[in-house]
Amino acid sequence: MQQQTDDMEVPLFNDSNSNRQKSQAQERDGFSHQLKDSEGSMESPNLEFEYGDTDNFTAELSELYSYTEEPEFSLNRDYFEEDFKNHVKGRRWMELSMEEQRAYVMRLLDALEVTDRDKRLKVARAILYLAQGVFDECDTETDVLYWSRHNVFLLYDMGIFTALLELLSMEIDNNQACSSAVRKPAISLADSTELRVLLSIMYLMVETIRVEMEGDSPERKAARQAFKTELGSPLYNGEPFALLLFTMVTKFCSMNAPHFPMKKVLLLLWKTILFTLGGFEELQEMKVRMREQLNLPPLPEDSIKVVRNMRAASPPASAMELIEQQQQQKRGRRSRRPLVKQDSLDTYNERDPFKNDDARDEEDDPEDVDSGIEGEVDPLDRDVIIQPPPPPPPLRPPTERVLFPKGLPWAPKVREKDIEHFLETSRNKFIGFTLGNDTDTLVGLPRPIHESVKTLKQHKYVSVAEVQIKREEELQQCPMTMGEEEVEETPAEILYLGMLPSLSQYVIALLKLLLAAAPTSKAKTDSINILADVLPEEMPITVLQSMKLGIDVNRHKEIIVKAISALLLLLLKHFKLNHIYQFEYVAQHLVFANCIPLILKFFNQNIMSYISAKNSICALDFPHCVVHEMPELTAESLEAGDSNQFCWRNLFSCINLLRILNKITKWKHSRTMMLVVFKSAPILKRALKVKQAMMQLYVLKLLKIQTKYLGRQWRKSNMKTMSAIYQKVRHRLNDDWAYGNDIDARPWDFQAEECALRESIEKFNTRRYDKNQNSDFAPVDNCLQSVLGQRVDLPEDFHYSYEMWLEREVFSQPIQWEGLLEAQ
Repeated sequence: MQQQTDDMEVPLFNDSNSNRQKSQAQERDGFSHQLKDSEGSMESPNLEFEYGDTDNFTAELSELYSYTEEPEFSLNRDYFEEDFKNHVKGRRWMELSMEEQRAYVMRLLDALEVTDRDKRLKVARAILYLAQGVFDECDTETDVLYWSRHNVFLLYDMGIFTALLELLSMEIDNNQACSSAVRKPAISLADSTELRVLLSIMYLMVETIRVEMEGDSPERKAARQAFKTELGSPLYNGEPFALLLFTMVTKFCSMNAPHFPMKKVLLLLWKTILFTLGGFEELQEMKVRMREQLNLPPLPEDSIKVVRNMRAASPPASAMELIEQQQQQKRGRRSRRPLVKQDSLDTYNERDPFKNDDARDEEDDPEDVDSGIEGEVDPLDRDVIIQPPPPPPPLRPPTERVLFPKGLPWAPKVREKDIEHFLETSRNKFIGFTLGNDTDTLVGLPRPIHESVKTLKQHKYVSVAEVQIKREEELQQCPMTMGEEEVEETPAEILYLGMLPSLSQYVIALLKLLLAAAPTSKAKTDSINILADVLPEEMPITVLQSMKLGIDVNRHKEIIVKAISALLLLLLKHFKLNHIYQFEYVAQHLVFANCIPLILKFFNQNIMSYISAKNSICALDFPHCVVHEMPELTAESLEAGDSNQFCWRNLFSCINLLRILNKITKWKHSRTMMLVVFKSAPILKRALKVKQAMMQLYVLKLLKIQTKYLGRQWRKSNMKTMSAIYQKVRHRLNDDWAYGNDIDARPWDFQAEECALRESIEKFNTRRYDKNQNSDFAPVDNCLQSVLGQRVDLPEDFHYSYEMWLEREVFSQPIQWEGLLEAQ
């Protein structure tokens, strides 16, 4: 009988007449296929996902609006047309000349300053309609995007953004609205109308101007650069625009303003940081330039290109498949053969060791399987038991083979510390004493040690962070001789200086929002409500409306996770390049705020289901919904979702969270131990089921740093994972990651490590940013004329009573002036 694995009911229920004719093995086979389908098996195809700063432009625009806001598009159009027809008779916006358009925008700008709140909102909606591309006059989505871009540059040129910023500050400080929202039992879209309109216009302006198009004129390029400088400079109340948005986030999380539309705030904050500081490719260019300035050798490779050229490995299988394998072996169909030597990894470019692995070839963690299962089963045993050996794979065409590198993808790296440690061990062994940090003297050491040191020095890599740490130590030790440090006013430096006083609050607020939006979080009465800008005033009454709202809520949470993960990663990467201690300060706050268990909790779900989730309704996405006729939505169409193989934003979020986890645990043994304590290995191994090379790379990195702590049995039963680490992750020469013999693997006082780091960070922040330094070290003006000529600002109350002060402190006090002339 032909097995129909796609039909879930066939193996279990469609056997009323032929149940006795089926063997138990067939039933088990059918059940295992069902299990694989439900879990998202390793047979899932490779995901054609291209990682970048953002998704495509249209998707980024559509995610700004929730589906509940869809009726407001026509409201914006109506307010615009009502005002436009009163001032421009019988013509459309597209028919106006540039001067006429500028004049109309200037009139809208004046109308924004009226005191009537309702009139201001109508004008703001008219401006939003312009920023949305006057879609009622357009026939296609391309036309909408063209006119949106045209209008956004016009709005910026006329100074609309500055006016919106003032209105946004007013709304943030509106205590009446805040207190009203706090008292309300349920918050809906209506409570944040003004804020949503203002934030939508600002987001459209930032995102549209940020994205560079091929046909942009020199005027638009100049406007983009000016806007970028304006957003990154402390022009708004002496602080960058991003800090105002951070303030909104903390105010929302402290329950003082529950009506703030957090999704829009986070999206605008992320895009502002991305625009002002730069994306991943700009970061790479900045890193290259900084290494040149510090006279460091160039990077061994472009990490972005290497990761893009990687291909995914077949992930480990599930525990059910291993149990089935074990039972088949116990039936004794064939005696177990001895373990076969693994294919040589030198043939990496001829054959992918993971390509032909069957779904059942899985090693799993001891926690996930029965105690009788010890690691992988011999692939040859498996093939004979289950099916005849498969035919050899066809040779790849030469064009495909050229795509993959010879050998390993990454050049190995060696730190100065590694060379010192190697020489210390060698000298103790062969000579009996050490020479401290001397890495040049090799007297008394055998010839092979000379060759080893030569090889280590060939691959020596000095990072920007090491240079910055050394420079900071010199400044701390010799503040007088080193002089004052010249700090370049980069956008990252300005942002860090602004964030410094309240950085811990910002980090905690972002993690609170991430926790509330995580799919594994359970609703609690004391948790923050992130659905204020998605829930309608009237709750749905039909099944269809409930389904639509459910999709909208899930989509809303996914977008929040996407924005926060991208924002945190950008901050970490930019601060690390700007100064290592700025990065360490943010990373330490993340660790202290329980970021590590939070990310692990996020991944402790069916990650394949999360990545393939279809929480979107294409017909309601902007700009599709404003150009095309709205089709009739049915329960079937909502359940079907889109036709994409995966959800871009969810895969993007997962990779970002893995990168953040890598950033904050790298070279930190205390934090690596946290990964071990929280049992991250089985959680991370399940994430390997996603066949996407970049995601697998960062999962393998996290597994690599903790293998030495997981014990011999774990390494023995997870040899395929160990092979994948060897194949895909960069090697550090002398790093004994696979065996646990390294001195770093021995237990010590991990708390002391964090305390020492914290002390270094505090010294850096005090030296560089604390203005209340010891006055004894401040420069002194010894010129009498300049001192007497200084203008001293006295307090107002002193002006009123200075005569009394003179009488009391000067005239009434006997002063022996001639005493100054006497020799001491």
